[in-house]
This record gives sequence, structure tokens and C-alpha cells, in this order.
Amino acid sequence: MSVTSQWIEISSPEGTFGAYLAIPHTRKGPGIVLIQEIFGVNEHIRSVAEQYAADGYLVLAPDLFWRHGHRIELGYDEAGWKRAVELMNATDRYKAQADIKLAIDTLKTHTGLDGRIASIGYCFGGMLSYNTAANGFVDVAIAYYGGGIQNQLDRASEIKVPLLMHFGEQDSHIPIDAVKQIAERFEFNDDVDIEVYPGAEHGFNCSHRDSYNQRAAAEAHGNTLIFLSQNL
Repeated sequence: MSVTSQWIEISSPEGTFGAYLAIPHTRKGPGIVLIQEIFGVNEHIRSVAEQYAADGYLVLAPDLFWRHGHRIELGYDEAGWKRAVELMNATDRYKAQADIKLAIDTLKTHTGLDGRIASIGYCFGGMLSYNTAANGFVDVAIAYYGGGIQNQLDRASEIKVPLLMHFGEQDSHIPIDAVKQIAERFEFNDDVDIEVYPGAEHGFNCSHRDSYNQRAAAEAHGNTLIFLSQNL
């Protein structure tokens, strides 16, 4: 039996929202809440969910833009970028965290959950994954090129779970000085790992973007799987 996937609905005090569920072929596994970029739960994020399901994880990717439209899915062209930034700026991050918590609670009740739960987020989602860790919602957290983490280092002491952060050395959105600032803040926390990928730009993991870097994406995926296997 291969990986299966489907959209499910999650109830919240404000209404229901969609989440993309990917189930491993074993039908059971540790959980991952997968946190989107600013482009919605689009084809790329769904493919990432399916990849982690193929790796043996039960994956749920909540639609965090649901208050602005049904299953908004954007591309990486100029129009997509413009709309994505508008949606990011219009999103209440406290409400997004509440949605993530509901997705985690949904995973906890799924019959296929066999183990603990991690969060993995990309860009906007990377910052949210960092905050999910600080809020104590998950057992492990991973952030790919999390924009703005350097501005939330006052929450560093609240992070009590293993945290892995991936950054591109050539990221035009996250200066290397910001990465150094983050690294200095977590220097004495043995549960926090930071990986910097030479020559990699922002969004290096996304094969749908011009900034895709195959080597960095492969190394980051491998590092993520090792980190999950060691800590989840």
C-alpha cells in the first residue's frame, strides 16, 4: 500500500478550515504538523507532506489562510508573490498559532499516530514553527529559513524542545548577520542545532522556485530526518 492523502476539515471557534493529510504506507507513524510558506498549502507543500509520509510520518498541513479564502494556492510568479505578501501581512499570527494547535490536537486523536509530534515550517512557516516550539505545542521543531526569528529571540528561553534551523548562506531575505545573531543566542543550548548551506538562497528547498538548490535541499532533508530520528 502506498502513501495516501486527502483534505480533511478541522473545527475551530471561528469555523472550519482545511488541512492536507498524508498517511504513510504503514498507516502509522510519528506525527508532523507541516507549516506552509506564504503561498498556501500549494502543490509544493502537498508534495513535501507526501515526501515525509513516504519517510514514515503521519503528516498534516493546515491551511492558515482560510479566513481570507478557501484553500488559497499561489504560484511563485510576480502576481503570486504580491498576493502572498498581502496574505502574510493580513494574517493574525496568534490565530495562526491557534490553528496550528488545533492541527496538532487533530493529529493526537488520529488512529495512525504512533509516537510524538514535530513541527516543520518553511519561511513564514519556519517562524511559526519556532513559536510553536516556544509555546510548547510539539516535541520537536524544525524551521527552514524562518524569517523574523532574529526578532523573536526574547522567546529563546521558552524553547524546551529540540529545535533544528536551516538557513541559506546567500539568503537575500535573512542576512547572514541575523543567522549569526540567532546562533549566538542559542550557543549554549545543546538541544538547538543550526545548519547553514553554502550558496543557498531563500526558498532553497522548493523545487518549484528559481532559488531551488538541489544539493542544499537534499542535505537539509537528510539532516531533518536524522534530527527527527534522534529526537522524536
